[in-house]
Amino acid sequence: MIPVTRSASQPPEWQRALQQAVTDPDELVSLLKLDPKYIAPARHAARSFRLKVPRGFISRMRVGDPNDPLLRQVLPLASELDIRPGFVADPVGDHDALAGPGILQKYSGRALMITTGACAVHCRYCFRRNFPYGEQSAARREFDAALNLIRQWDSLSEVILSGGDPLTLTDRRLEALAGELQAVPHVRRLRVHTRLPIVIPERLDERFLEWWSSLTIEKVLVVHANHAREINAQVRDSLLRLQSTRTTVLNQSVLLRGVNDNVDALEDLSATLFSAGVLPYYLHLLDPVSGAHHFEVPEEEARDYVTQLSNRLPGYLVPRLAREIPGAPAKQIVPPVSR
Repeated sequence: MIPVTRSASQPPEWQRALQQAVTDPDELVSLLKLDPKYIAPARHAARSFRLKVPRGFISRMRVGDPNDPLLRQVLPLASELDIRPGFVADPVGDHDALAGPGILQKYSGRALMITTGACAVHCRYCFRRNFPYGEQSAARREFDAALNLIRQWDSLSEVILSGGDPLTLTDRRLEALAGELQAVPHVRRLRVHTRLPIVIPERLDERFLEWWSSLTIEKVLVVHANHAREINAQVRDSLLRLQSTRTTVLNQSVLLRGVNDNVDALEDLSATLFSAGVLPYYLHLLDPVSGAHHFEVPEEEARDYVTQLSNRLPGYLVPRLAREIPGAPAKQIVPPVSR
């Protein structure tokens, strides 16, 4: 069993930032000097999916601008409560893909472990905003059942840690879990999907880098940024530290109305990511989760953006436009417009 340990010493800086995240719509509106008219709708929408955003992320938003692309990702809106056909609680088929306690298996050779339900930021377009983490987290029994399944599943070559956000777990728990996975002979790669290095860059501190760099398994860290302004100097410097740890660092973003739905924003994002040592990987079409319809960008418009992006940038800076279809054997790559 992976132990749960608690230190009596001062928590690390990243944990303090996590604990001090803004969860009250009144406070968010006040900090950004927004019109008070946003408070009531935000309170109402936050009853079903609560607000949570780190103060460091808020500091990157434009004061007084309700259309700021970073704010739009986290501000609860009344439109989230609208019922729209085709927008459902489980848009990517997570429930049907459950293979064991907290383990999803959708694609050949890979399994995804739901390590926790906790996140550092509640993105309003989150496709798991309705996921029953209390019932389906691999951590319910300290990962033992999930690890036993992975040990027996010799067709697996890659394990993906997801959630929630696995980097909300302490270093001790993560290190122990990674060590167990590294000891499984058929598991060659460990992939971690996380938003913490973007919204709380302090998470990639010396303690994390020390144990992470000591892993001998192939390591992939997939971060999630949607707009270039998410990557300030502190985030860039933090991500660049990963270069000494033999880690492939990729970015997945989501195409969102009012956030990055223009080619200039997407070009800036790719260039800014690369300056931080991160390769653009996927640009996802919105998963049709209930409450997120106002973020949707039509496929033809998305294809045109990627075509324009391909004409401006070298191929390695152009993310693949993708969508996830429940039951499909792989992510579906959406081709750019032919011209």
